[in-house]
Amino acid sequence: MLFRSENEIDKWRRRVGQNRGAVLSLSQVWALARRWYHDRMSPAYRGKSSAEAQSIFRALGLTGEFWLAPPA
Repeated sequence: MLFRSENEIDKWRRRVGQNRGAVLSLSQVWALARRWYHDRMSPAYRGKSSAEAQSIFRALGLTGEFWLAPPA
């Protein structure tokens, strides 16, 4: 979801009973989307492995608990 401010996030979260997850700026979302989907239209495309996903997250500075791979 997109929000205009941290305050809007907190209001929405309280209203719907959700815990606060990761919050990204629009520029961070764009950087993540570019890295994640850059080759999506290639005939050789395959989904990202857990290791590839972790590498993308780290490269973008997304290192909090939300971005860690679940235990195997």
